[in-house]
Amino acid sequence: MEEEAIRRIREGFTALYGAEPEGGWAAPGRVNLIGEHTDYNDGFVMPFALPHVTVAAVARREDGVLRLHSADVPGGPVELRVDDLTPGSDKDWTAYPAGVVWALREAGHAVTGADVHLTSTVPSGAGLSSSAALEVVVALALNDLCALGLKGWQLARLCQRAENVYVGAPTGIMDQTASACCEAGHALFLDTRDLSQRQIPFDLAAEGMRLLVVDTRVKHAHSDGEYGKRRAGCEKGAALLGVDALRDVPYADLEAALERLGDEEEVRRLVRHIVTENQRVERVVSLLESGDTRAIGPVLTEGHASLRDDFRISCPELDTIVDTSLSAGALGARMTGGGFGGSAIVLAEEADVDTITKAVEKAFATAGFKTPRVFEAVPSAGARRLA
Repeated sequence: MEEEAIRRIREGFTALYGAEPEGGWAAPGRVNLIGEHTDYNDGFVMPFALPHVTVAAVARREDGVLRLHSADVPGGPVELRVDDLTPGSDKDWTAYPAGVVWALREAGHAVTGADVHLTSTVPSGAGLSSSAALEVVVALALNDLCALGLKGWQLARLCQRAENVYVGAPTGIMDQTASACCEAGHALFLDTRDLSQRQIPFDLAAEGMRLLVVDTRVKHAHSDGEYGKRRAGCEKGAALLGVDALRDVPYADLEAALERLGDEEEVRRLVRHIVTENQRVERVVSLLESGDTRAIGPVLTEGHASLRDDFRISCPELDTIVDTSLSAGALGARMTGGGFGGSAIVLAEEADVDTITKAVEKAFATAGFKTPRVFEAVPSAGARRLA
């Protein structure tokens, strides 16, 4: 599959730009198993990479010109000058790769231009980090071609800066780190404060289970304001509690912390979610390392209830997936990603997958929702050079 992908992307590059690319690269989307909205609170997350990837063919330029093209977007290449790249100047998809070039140059790296041709199988707007895959694949290609010597976690930091400052979306570090650093057959236990990582074996098929992704096909955008409101509320909670970030509120002290917040009800809800979600990540890590994989199901479901009731970022489609899946025999289910649409994950016994899938599809049809897209999530490799 990778050989076919690189052949097609190279041929597309040559047809566009009239020359051969210098190489091809891939970066995956991700599913977050547990740890939602904790990353911008210096907390714990546990994503893994999907087999769905953004693929790029790239060649360097020395004339200060950046040309960007996506096979998935109508129209010809978009031409920019690297000296003119300015945060907030671009509201189109090109802001993500252009922002990476801007971030690399701002950090002192000599990037003098490039021709870039892209295509992706990561569903856009599904809460599976299509934007991070786009950023990371461009960053990795330029890192290799320009011999910058940056490690995966350093590329992730620069990509996060591109999205925060250049694009204007206040995302945390999880998505980019997952795309850059995940390993096949593992979930990534990441401390977003110091970026320390542990690869946790996660082979559900060997134990007779599957993890389904159910895409609601309800689109969302992290930069649309609601995400930013949640982040600002978390920062207010940390300030009121006198800590650097909500990660610093111990789970054992949660009730006392909530009392200190008094009548700040909205902030209380946000704080409760973050503190309990960090504890849920640690519980899942412990269960996986002890071999009690099925026991993570109820923890996932707890996480959905917290996101629905305290963080208030679910929607009828996501709640329908969770409720229907559990009624049909799922071990656990929850929304994943930024919220207000996107996808949910469902942990199930292999024998129950068809029953759960049909039940969800029927529930969506009955409610008048769009037909959901259902596929299996297999922990896959992180960003890499293909050729």
